[in-house]
Amino acid sequence: MKASSRSSFSSSPLFSSQNSNSDPNNSKSLPFRLQATQKPFFKSIKCIQSSSPESIPSKPTSFSCTAVTFPPSDIADFPSRTLTSLISEFESLPQPLDRVKRLLHYASLLPPLPESSRTDSNRVMGCTARVWLDVRRDDDGKMRFWADSDSEITKGFCACLVSVLDGVAPDQVLGLKTDDLAALNVGLPGGQRSRANTWHNVLVSMQKRTRALVAEQEGKVPFDPFPSLIVTAEGIEAKGSYAAAQAKYLFPDESRVNELVYVLKEKKIGVVAHFYMDPEVQGVLTAAQKHWPHIHISDSLVMADTAVKMAKAGCKFITVLGVDFMSENVRAILDQAGFGEVGVYRMSNERIGCSLADAAATPSYMKYLDAAFSSPPSLHVIYINTSLETKAYSHELVPTITCTSSNVVQTILQAFAQIPNLNLWYGPDSYMGANIAELFQQMTLMSDEEISEIHPSHNRESIKSLLPCLHYYQDGTCIVHHLFGHEVVEKINEMYCDAFLTAHFEVPGEMFSLAMEAKRRGMGVVGSTQNILDFIKNRVQEAVDRNFDEHLQFVLGTESGMVTSIVAAIRHLLQSAKSSSDKKINIEIVFPVSSDSMTKTSTSSSPALKSVKMGDIILPVVPGVAGGEGCSIHGGCASCPYMKMNSLSSLLKVCHNLPDKKDVLRAYAAERFKSQTSQGKSIAEVGCEPILHMRHFQGKKELPEKLVHQVLHSQGKGR
Repeated sequence: MKASSRSSFSSSPLFSSQNSNSDPNNSKSLPFRLQATQKPFFKSIKCIQSSSPESIPSKPTSFSCTAVTFPPSDIADFPSRTLTSLISEFESLPQPLDRVKRLLHYASLLPPLPESSRTDSNRVMGCTARVWLDVRRDDDGKMRFWADSDSEITKGFCACLVSVLDGVAPDQVLGLKTDDLAALNVGLPGGQRSRANTWHNVLVSMQKRTRALVAEQEGKVPFDPFPSLIVTAEGIEAKGSYAAAQAKYLFPDESRVNELVYVLKEKKIGVVAHFYMDPEVQGVLTAAQKHWPHIHISDSLVMADTAVKMAKAGCKFITVLGVDFMSENVRAILDQAGFGEVGVYRMSNERIGCSLADAAATPSYMKYLDAAFSSPPSLHVIYINTSLETKAYSHELVPTITCTSSNVVQTILQAFAQIPNLNLWYGPDSYMGANIAELFQQMTLMSDEEISEIHPSHNRESIKSLLPCLHYYQDGTCIVHHLFGHEVVEKINEMYCDAFLTAHFEVPGEMFSLAMEAKRRGMGVVGSTQNILDFIKNRVQEAVDRNFDEHLQFVLGTESGMVTSIVAAIRHLLQSAKSSSDKKINIEIVFPVSSDSMTKTSTSSSPALKSVKMGDIILPVVPGVAGGEGCSIHGGCASCPYMKMNSLSSLLKVCHNLPDKKDVLRAYAAERFKSQTSQGKSIAEVGCEPILHMRHFQGKKELPEKLVHQVLHSQGKGR
């Protein structure tokens, strides 16, 4: 490395220049030069030029911050000490404008990046401005970084990060945490989130590429990529046979679409379907929506609401594509709304179960509620994905309100704010319960102002006080979201840490923490299926509005059936923008989870399935879960076997046989509960009450007075 004779950072306390008298030979293997003196650390720092393009082929020159006043024993602490000094420097400038000027000054010193390095593969995802990052490892094993941006502010951020990490060992690059950058706030008015995102996302990209270079030089076999779909305005490209199976049904057979539309119109049939449907079914339904308005694909809560709207619009029958508790809810809500004459039909003559709903219908769950009953005042918050019967029995034992994955946090916070000395019991999803507890634990580290933005009635003390009173059931999981375990997280960390991460609230804790970290830097979402869809749509729309060539990568941390709705939404956005822009925007949807759920079946039992050769064994690929954790690039991903009982042939069979004059659909009809609770009330009536409490909360942002009264005065009357 060649020392600059005069540093342009001379006006900066951090980057002040001094002449170095040290022997170049003695510092050959170090990422920076050392001065023979041992004055206090960082009294002066100087800028040096990195190795020339001749010694590092095809790479631009860069600068790095050169410490000149600390002893060799402190070399290992160089990045953290440089960062500390950088933070101190910005904090020493009281006026935001002065900090911005300093940042712009650093931006002016960052060497230009050659066009050869300004490639899509070098783009950093998640930054409002375009950022390019080039990385390599030099002959001494140190990491070298070059960066640029079309925003001067962002360019200044990059200059600071390069000054901290250029020329240090890989483990030092990997040791820096995004939380370490929290204090780097240069005080720009507005846009605080995007500022933090720039620091964090550039750092994450530096670390990802560092890991890849180290692994490559050490001869490690890289992970196989997860299967994915790349969506553009022109079409779809599938990577992996599972993704190809998904893509196949995104462009359905027109004859099947026309057949369905004809019978739906003729018999006035509405269709409500969950996001997790089989891709063939979703492909046909999505195409049919253009010709018949009474088809709706959504999460479970909206399905029942939409069925009521369809009944009001004149539909005589509602077909429900989901698991049994969804058709039960549709039946009960229609009855409550006065549409008892509208028929409701499931898609199988067999039970369509749900591992999570089943967990709440066990003696173990009743024992859990017995503890709640014995600890007044108690409120039971039950996940919407449970049976009407479970909701009814629970509500008679302990006052109960339902929740969804998108409103559960607000429901719990409001309950603690509204009811003094409350004990709150959440169930049955154990992962969601643990994630909620972890989220509240993280909130205790936030400021009162930050907490009030989440819920205005809470602060650090109130969050700390509620933690001992928050209970969650510990033996209930969704078999699909259970797949996102340690192996998946490890692979995402290795290969997809710079991508946008989406996770359902039901995923295990490691995946939840990973997505929450991404969320903090604007690169992730944790919530419901609708939250995930909205997040992806918003990020794609932002890319369209920027009007640059883009490649965005989203890791889909929920059931893979959602891809149909996601792809339809993405294609609509990209095609709408196509007429006014010639920019190429590629959106990649990645299906995570591991290699253990390659489903093995006999070829004779599944003759229509394509096969994959693995050594001397030929396996048909079944897009579904076998057991264990998820999928390889050729195997089935996180896919619910219960949801896949809702086939296109079943839908057509039900529709063609309506009205059911020959009584062939008796086993397909959604159950209308005629039995009563222990208090002699209708199961349907009592089971709907927790849902109505939730609807009140969604509309008024407070628990209904009736429920509060039940919690405070009705405890024990269910006995």
